[in-house]
Amino acid sequence: MIGRRAFAIVATLPCLPVSVLAVAASACGGAAATTQAPAAANAPAAASASSPAAAPESTASSLPPPTAAADAKPEVKVTPPNAEGNPFAGAHLYIDHGYVAKIETTAKTDAADAATLKKVEAFPTAIWLSSIKDTAGVSKTLEDAAAEQKKGGQPVVTTFVVYDLPERDCAAVASNGQLTIANGGDKRYQKDFIDKIAASFKTHAQQRVVVVLEPDSLANLATNLSVPKCAAAQDVYKHSISYAIKTLALPNVTIYLDGAHAGWLGWSGNREKIAALYAEVLKDAGGPDKIRGFATNVSNYDSLKDGDLAKLEPSDPAKGELDYIQLLDQSLTGAGIVGKAFVIDTGRNGRSGIKTKSGSWCNIKGAGLGERPQVNPAPLVDAYLWIKPPGESDGGGEPKKPGFDEKCGPDAPDAAKDAPRAGEWFGSYFIDLAKNANPPL
Repeated sequence: MIGRRAFAIVATLPCLPVSVLAVAASACGGAAATTQAPAAANAPAAASASSPAAAPESTASSLPPPTAAADAKPEVKVTPPNAEGNPFAGAHLYIDHGYVAKIETTAKTDAADAATLKKVEAFPTAIWLSSIKDTAGVSKTLEDAAAEQKKGGQPVVTTFVVYDLPERDCAAVASNGQLTIANGGDKRYQKDFIDKIAASFKTHAQQRVVVVLEPDSLANLATNLSVPKCAAAQDVYKHSISYAIKTLALPNVTIYLDGAHAGWLGWSGNREKIAALYAEVLKDAGGPDKIRGFATNVSNYDSLKDGDLAKLEPSDPAKGELDYIQLLDQSLTGAGIVGKAFVIDTGRNGRSGIKTKSGSWCNIKGAGLGERPQVNPAPLVDAYLWIKPPGESDGGGEPKKPGFDEKCGPDAPDAAKDAPRAGEWFGSYFIDLAKNANPPL
């Protein structure tokens, strides 16, 4: 059986280059918040899974286009997150050697780039729980992490993406899940999925666990209620996520609720709508203190700053993820959710200037690995993480094969061709991500 190892996160001097063996924290970066937000609601881009899912993009929006004058808001005074609550500080990150094995297989097919590809093996990725079947592996993963913790004498943090909501990705084609309202998915989600995950977490109470909760869920309720499936699913989304928060908010578990990304919810109208949804769900779950914060850019390609959005969506005040979290923090504060931290998925956002449409989300051609996982890299940010394992497909690109999505297909202008279905390994795409890495490997 393939084992796993840990990756060190060292919180030391600011702005150090990241080595292959350790992640240096920095206090640099962080764009200033802006109050300008004069845009129509943008379509979502993707979240994807390491098992059977990827995510949607829909052009539908329930929000009318605001004017610049009406959209302008006074800046809100925000409260920084408590630094002592950062679960990654002073810890190692767990490395999944199942992911390493995929890299090894690909490296054998490309002798010229093998050395570069193998450098990626040193970096941690999240583990996706995207079906009921996946819950069976949680305890074994945490046992491996415990062994690494004992061996190294430092905490080992394991990051799980919990991703099996009933009517999952309601605006999607590529990433529909196994649970539906019709098949009793809401009860199965609670008892067969969330409760089993919680039981494993409780059994390993000495392990630090991070949960990224349900990518592409509540954000669809902010912008895509004109999609019938999303409208029908809104109640089950809200009470299922509330149940997950209540159940998984254990002493050893830190939760980051999905926060979409700059190109989806950057406009103030969208941010106010999602902040109200978060407030509603968190109130039902027992209050905002149940979560540490929010995860943004999950499975997406938005740059940290000054990327494609500045050109393709000039009315979006969030020009990158660092702008976005500052603006989202203000909207959250206005909704009574204060002092929250963020994690940002930087696994595939290393290059900008590669999209022709801001709403493109599937296996973007020319993309590269982004900033390496690191702790406290910018204001409000607990960590940059590789939440979506680089090299796993966002959706199928072959029309006659299972998992096909037209946003990933031959006519999608920004999608790499001949992709396998969501979550499956896309070796040629991984090679490109590694070769295009920024910073370089």
